[in-house]
Amino acid sequence: MAKPPDLSHLARDGAEIAVRVTPRAARDRIAADEAGGLRVHVTAPPEDGKANAAVQKLLAKALGVPKSRLSLLRGRTARDKVFRLG
Repeated sequence: MAKPPDLSHLARDGAEIAVRVTPRAARDRIAADEAGGLRVHVTAPPEDGKANAAVQKLLAKALGVPKSRLSLLRGRTARDKVFRLG
């Protein structure tokens, strides 16, 4: 797995991080889209919360925080998700 980008500048308590998720991707990665938003590609399928867990783990690693500090606010079953750093 490639090293995720450094997103530590976003790691502030209470920060809300919006991402667009692509499940069942060829590899796990985080990229910026044309509008400057974050796109997260994960190999996990969108079943039983597996993709959400994979996104949380990858995002936490890129932010440099434990995954327990990230909580999913909106988008449990949608491609567009918002995580809160607490």
